[in-house]
Amino acid sequence: MYLEGGDLLRITQSELLHFGLYAGLDMDGETVVELRKSAARSETRARAANMISARPLSKKELSGKLRAKGASEEDAAAAAGWLEEIGALDDAAYAAMLVRHYSAMGYGEGRLRDELYRRGVPKDLWDEALAAAPEAEEVLERVIAQKTGGRPLDEKGRKRLCDMLLRRGFSWRDVKAAMNKTGETIEEQEDG
Repeated sequence: MYLEGGDLLRITQSELLHFGLYAGLDMDGETVVELRKSAARSETRARAANMISARPLSKKELSGKLRAKGASEEDAAAAAGWLEEIGALDDAAYAAMLVRHYSAMGYGEGRLRDELYRRGVPKDLWDEALAAAPEAEEVLERVIAQKTGGRPLDEKGRKRLCDMLLRRGFSWRDVKAAMNKTGETIEEQEDG
């Protein structure tokens, strides 16, 4: 709809009906302000739906991206809440997906927790998502086999492999047990 002065205002059928709009309607300033707010909310909802259709996001991530695109904090929260209400946005399912994805990439619980935090998943959903992760021993066995190719490692190679596994979020206890299981003996270190 074009306002006086040539400004274009994108509205939905909902605004059209709610405000009783028709061609040639003379609106007061207060009605125009309310119509602009309503149109902004509708645009934020549409943008939010487009964002989550492109890739999964947490409610917090979606709200942040909407605010970065110019939506008000209130409109961003309302759009995220609306998508959650209709089942299009689910932080618990998103957390489970993140855990499956990063576990498959060979990351440990520490790194999984970091990723859940970074992505804005509420902490009360972490335990349930992490419970579905494969055992650290299983993931470590796979990663060690991929990295060594079954070849024995020298001292420098063992240290590099251990450091890499610790950076991937595994505990020293789990790394040590997995290395010893593969026949690679390693020196004692402090738990990291």
